[in-house]
Amino acid sequence: MLVIGLMSGTSYDAVDAAAAGLRLDGGTLVLRPLGMVSTPYDDGLRAALSAALPPASLPLAEVCRLDTGIGRAFAAAAVHADRELCGGRAELVASHGQTVFHWVADGRVHGTLQLGQPAWIAEATGLPVVADFRARDVAAGGQGAPLVSLFDLLWLRGRPGRPVALNIGGIANLTAPDGTAFDTGPGCALLDAAVREFSGGRLAYDADGALAARGRADRGLLERLLTEPYYALPTPKTTGKELFHAGYLRASGLLDGVRPEDALATLTELTARTVADAVRSVGATEVIASGGGMRNPVLAGTLRRLLAGVPLRASDELGLPAAAKEAYAFAVLGFLTAHGLPGTDPRSTGARHARVLGSLTPGSTGFPSPPPPHRAPERLVVEAPAGTRGPDSAP
Repeated sequence: MLVIGLMSGTSYDAVDAAAAGLRLDGGTLVLRPLGMVSTPYDDGLRAALSAALPPASLPLAEVCRLDTGIGRAFAAAAVHADRELCGGRAELVASHGQTVFHWVADGRVHGTLQLGQPAWIAEATGLPVVADFRARDVAAGGQGAPLVSLFDLLWLRGRPGRPVALNIGGIANLTAPDGTAFDTGPGCALLDAAVREFSGGRLAYDADGALAARGRADRGLLERLLTEPYYALPTPKTTGKELFHAGYLRASGLLDGVRPEDALATLTELTARTVADAVRSVGATEVIASGGGMRNPVLAGTLRRLLAGVPLRASDELGLPAAAKEAYAFAVLGFLTAHGLPGTDPRSTGARHARVLGSLTPGSTGFPSPPPPHRAPERLVVEAPAGTRGPDSAP
């Protein structure tokens, strides 16, 4: 099956569309990456989305407009990916949507909301769409995150030692071989929020970590930030911009009387420290990393220093582009749903049972009904695209 995975994470800067050729070979799911195209949100939509995120409140009329705008943006990205990456032959779209609220209270997730109505995608492409992946896991008692955990477990199964998959987006998360998976805390969320505050909205992020590189971490402020209760919560656990946002920075005092460069150096150290602590807590022998945070050389370098002896490798070395991993993961989850197979591991999300995820929106000819395989895949192998020689991703 040729599947397009659509993803926009907690940095909400663009819609990533990755195309994957997927097939089941016995107990192995084989993924052939066909490339990714990234479509930035237009300025108006991005500003509206930024204004809607916690701690803001929003009238229902604005929620409706935002849902439509995001749905159209996802639809445009899917059309582009089908044309550019699939030659118009895609068979299914798997859309994560845009998370605008993840309702966490008393250590439990009570609800989750992703905007981007999939009907716009189905109408624009004519393809069936799987969307709204997180809600079913939440309804089954799970955290609804990190949903890439099943992908990680299948992908790294059989690799020697205790490899840990790490993704650094707006929020950072990891998956360990025993199924332990959780959000470690902020990835780039607080860094991006600080840059927007210090620049008066002119800048969205610290490109290449250049500002942080000119600063010095404030150790006293760092230790105060590390007292955040989230870090000490037991797993499974999840968090988001409902906690880590500009208001959080204001309350911490980091925006008052601190040089911007020093504030960003402190926040870079915070992200790297909380990730490194989480990696050590699961006994990792190697870290396979992906996500936009890996494009920040200062953050990646700080993390390497703090990991001290635990190798940090980009997922590209195993044949999976770091910038596209989450989009590929949702392509896999859509494929599993289309085949009636569960997309979660209860050890990772805390759900009562593994569940088939998502809601289905028919395409112009309905929804595909492939015969369900007799068993779920036990491992995932990334296959080099035809005509290329890539790294051997099989352990």
